[in-house]
Amino acid sequence: MREIGFAEMNAFAEVAAQKSFARAAQALGVSRSTLSETIRGIEEKLGVRLLNRTTRSVAPTEAGERLLARLSPLLDDFRAALDSVNAFRSSPAGMLRLTVPPPVARLFIEPLLRRFLTAHPQITLEVSADGILRDIVRERFDAGIRIGERIDRDMIAMPVSSALCGAVVAAPSYLKVHPAPARPQDLRTHNCIRLRFPSGVFKPWTFEKAGKALEVAVEGNLIVNEEPTQRRAALDGIGVAYTLADFVAPAVREGKLVTLLADWMPRLPSLYLYYPSRRQVPAPLQAFIDFLRKERRGARIAKR
Repeated sequence: MREIGFAEMNAFAEVAAQKSFARAAQALGVSRSTLSETIRGIEEKLGVRLLNRTTRSVAPTEAGERLLARLSPLLDDFRAALDSVNAFRSSPAGMLRLTVPPPVARLFIEPLLRRFLTAHPQITLEVSADGILRDIVRERFDAGIRIGERIDRDMIAMPVSSALCGAVVAAPSYLKVHPAPARPQDLRTHNCIRLRFPSGVFKPWTFEKAGKALEVAVEGNLIVNEEPTQRRAALDGIGVAYTLADFVAPAVREGKLVTLLADWMPRLPSLYLYYPSRRQVPAPLQAFIDFLRKERRGARIAKR
């Protein structure tokens, strides 16, 4: 059997994890055709098919699954061994891959990028912003940032923000024509801009006051799948939007949006950084954890 190297095995593991040549090629920083040739070369050397390919999906064969089961721990140990050398560097280096929801990327990650990368120029940071709740182990992310209630219990998690708050908003132009709701149930008579999650479920419109919680089923003639589109529609006076208060705070301060039902808005859990338990946290991730802790301490001091 001809020799197969680490890079080839890593390429196979990435395709199996991503279930897509396109996504795996992007993660590895190679072209899709190059990656396809690499996998074909591995299969020729082994004399067995490792991946079943269709126009819509990629999945390991039985032989591929067996190889992957033995290979994954070896690749993890190899990466950990390489990362251990980071302890002898003057500053950490390597790849750090994060998965975050798009609103979190805009509100929380984007303001930190320059400071973090300036402090750690030898770290390559990849931020994947999408609404899908990713399996960070299977898809080889180092960590993720989510609202606390959506994190699996077997993850290590640390808070990276104060409690969040929702907000119902509308433009002054909309409110000139439609009287502002006095209570959540009044929203049933309004044109509400609904947000649909990638799972197909609508984001619920939940409220709370004096210990009483309720969820209102709203209707409207616009459905979107991204909060920036929802905010833009609200700014244009199309209807009422339910979003994060921080996301619309600038528009509210400028008078472009008006906050409604403020005394009914529930407090939401904090944002958490979460990552799988490991014998040794990779140096780039540890640097990010330390950076976030320092940022939180600085924010608390600034509020005093």
